[in-house]
Amino acid sequence: MIALYIIGGLVVLIGGLAFSAPTDFKLEREVIINKPKDVVFAYVRSLKNQNNWSVWAQKDPNIRNEFRGTDETVGFVNAWEGNKDVGKGEQEIKQIIEGEKVVFELRFEKPMKMTNAAYIITETVSPSQTKVRWGFMGKSPRPMNVISMLMKGALTKDFDAGLNNLKKIVEK
Repeated sequence: MIALYIIGGLVVLIGGLAFSAPTDFKLEREVIINKPKDVVFAYVRSLKNQNNWSVWAQKDPNIRNEFRGTDETVGFVNAWEGNKDVGKGEQEIKQIIEGEKVVFELRFEKPMKMTNAAYIITETVSPSQTKVRWGFMGKSPRPMNVISMLMKGALTKDFDAGLNNLKKIVEK
């Protein structure tokens, strides 16, 4: 009987969270790289280069990538399939604002189907320093919005680690 009360309480709690938590989400992190903006942008505009610094590419050494189109141009796609930590999906370059911003569409298939937007923005801090902002946004329908809310901490750590990897690579 106590177990039923506990289960009922959890259902009410999750239901309450689902209806009170936002369905829109956005995560953005940044890092300062000690290189000029043109050098940094030339590196981050390449979707293939993301595999060098992305935490997710490192979570599966056997990840399979399929590239379609011409890298560094609108329409280029990196499709991937990996272990349970990486899942399956694809990322497409949707917009490039030269020297400033690259916009991506992320289409996840596994572990769950969803489509989100991501971007990388470069800003001059000084002639030898560049701020890189990496962002991710989308919508999570109820009750998945509760899971998105809970995942934000893990994603923040992954974004920070990826940006630190990017900094190390570009500053070499």
